[in-house]
Amino acid sequence: MIAYHDTEWGRPSHEDEYLFELLVLEGAQAGLSWSTVLNKRENYRRALDGFDYIRIARYDQAKLDALREDAGIVRNRLKISSTVKNARAFLAVQEECGTFDAYLWDWVNGTPVVHRRRPGEPLPASTELSDRVSKDLKRRGFTFVGTTIIYSYLQAVGVVDDHMRGCLAVK
Repeated sequence: MIAYHDTEWGRPSHEDEYLFELLVLEGAQAGLSWSTVLNKRENYRRALDGFDYIRIARYDQAKLDALREDAGIVRNRLKISSTVKNARAFLAVQEECGTFDAYLWDWVNGTPVVHRRRPGEPLPASTELSDRVSKDLKRRGFTFVGTTIIYSYLQAVGVVDDHMRGCLAVK
């Protein structure tokens, strides 16, 4: 968890491949701890063809059934089918906007929303921004993108920077 925090979490990310990977992992985390999903990350990478959303968008029922049998990932049927739906919706966003990165960062005019909370100050579970992004993603056919998941996602990919004041990971 420390390595993830210090090298990834909250860093502005612009590569569509990484943005999709984190979207899958954040959706898989629903109802579970982040450490559970993070510990399965390499298993997800193996099972999902390196998070290749083009390939995932073409998964058939046989592949979904095989994923349901893979003990290395979260085997929830809805979460697995969400990965395919989200890959297809991700491709549609790319078609419309050029990149998912362009779509995502347009919500904040290309500039991260920075909060520097004091140690012990609670983080919100959602915000007006995550509400709007979540609603739009759902409209576009994404699933497992509720406002709490999306707020966590926005934090993870650096659209929202919630590092505490004095955090050594802040560059």
